[in-house]
Amino acid sequence: MTKKTDSFESALNKLEELVLQLESGEIGLDDSLKKFEEGQELIKFCLEKLNKAENRIKKLQKDNNGNLQTGLFEQENE
Repeated sequence: MTKKTDSFESALNKLEELVLQLESGEIGLDDSLKKFEEGQELIKFCLEKLNKAENRIKKLQKDNNGNLQTGLFEQENE
């Protein structure tokens, strides 16, 4: 990504813009490839944010029998 993306929402908005530009068919091949690569980075960023959020919300713990159970999440400092 050329610009630092701070939030999931801003990355998602930028990704939506890139998709619209690519679907328009009004940009050349080189620009399309650059936008595609930028989109891949944004997708990676969004997935990492979602995974961190999911891990904060649910924490799996094993009970005495080895079964997984959902426990309370602990606040993590990012």
